[in-house]
Amino acid sequence: MGKHKEALILGFALFSMFFGAGNLILPPYLGVKAGNTWFWVTLGFFVTAVVIPILGIFAHARLQGTMYDFGKKVSPVFSYVYCLVVYSISIALPAPRTASVTHEMAIQPFFGTSSLLTSSIYFFLVCLFAINRSKVLQFLGKFLTPLIIIILCSVICIGLFSPANEMAATSLASPFIDGLLEGYQTFDAIGAIVVGGVLVISMNFKRNASFQSKKSLIRKAGFIAGFGLLTIYAGLIYNGALFGSSFEASATRTEILSGLSLQTLGSIGNTFLSVLVGLACFTTAVGIVTGTSDYIKGLFNQSQSAYVITAVVSSILGVVIGQFDVHYIIDVALPALMFIYPITIVLILLNVLPEKLASPMVFKIVVGVTFLCSIPDFLKFIIPTEQLTGVQKLLPFSEQSLGWVLPAAIAFILVNSILKFRKA
Repeated sequence: MGKHKEALILGFALFSMFFGAGNLILPPYLGVKAGNTWFWVTLGFFVTAVVIPILGIFAHARLQGTMYDFGKKVSPVFSYVYCLVVYSISIALPAPRTASVTHEMAIQPFFGTSSLLTSSIYFFLVCLFAINRSKVLQFLGKFLTPLIIIILCSVICIGLFSPANEMAATSLASPFIDGLLEGYQTFDAIGAIVVGGVLVISMNFKRNASFQSKKSLIRKAGFIAGFGLLTIYAGLIYNGALFGSSFEASATRTEILSGLSLQTLGSIGNTFLSVLVGLACFTTAVGIVTGTSDYIKGLFNQSQSAYVITAVVSSILGVVIGQFDVHYIIDVALPALMFIYPITIVLILLNVLPEKLASPMVFKIVVGVTFLCSIPDFLKFIIPTEQLTGVQKLLPFSEQSLGWVLPAAIAFILVNSILKFRKA
């Protein structure tokens, strides 16, 4: 297989692992809310849903290990705990959410069956694919992803060339910040360090290539996936803004996506959308379960039994949680995301930087500062916000749930300056 063809297949596989439930239902919803400020919302969404995740893939290309390698410079104990927390969140929230979205948009409207039946069949197939993981990349890259892209591009292109609608005024107070935070809900930064590991290990299943050639291949696949995500997100957000006036203010994320496909593809739109939702969600769930099973397998001395048991347990958990509605799962996920996402972003950025700027001391202090300063963002979903007023005044951007950003940046600069001064 030629290098360009292999990079394309890997890029498509990576795109399909990223592109799941949140990636489908969030951009059109953002577009409707953004209205005439859709560009700023898109820009914010790109940062957390495209740029950071693709940097995560670049970090994997550099490390070529597992998620454990992302945090080992902080300490081995931290890295083990971080990995367990991320994988627990992944199999408990984004993976089941894919089954919930599939049921609400692709199964229930046509068959009226129970969510238990949908999630049971869904995760049986996910488990089957995860256990046969050596074939995952080829199947995703060659068959499923091209079909996903064709259907999505049809919705976007028809919307773009439809009679122009006047965009409504935005209902968002801070379009860029709202786009940035909504990007958290895609789970893509977390997905990058989970499915990136799947990519690395799956490549090792196929051949024993050199470190540099694998690094180049992973980076190319990251660029391909990133370009695909950027194009689709922009198209869906813009279409949401374009057709925003046709939706009620109370319309849910899934209702907006369904309505958008109906207005662009007509009566056949729901059929196309059901196929798209099923494919996009399924590929992401496979990536998450496979990545989690890989990690547990590594903890138990590469035991295949540990891999299979983890895949089965993850799938059973998916069946149980996947019965809840999408809105409920998104609400439950928000506190967890506010806690783990800042640390994930910082770890990705530090692992991309040159070694001289990201020493173990820098890792320890910057991650520690990020952890401490993201606690108020987590607590605002647990306790009354009035009790956090004093802390929010001390931390710039805390009211926008970004109180960790400036302290982490200052810590990074100060630690590097001190280390450089000591060496001088």
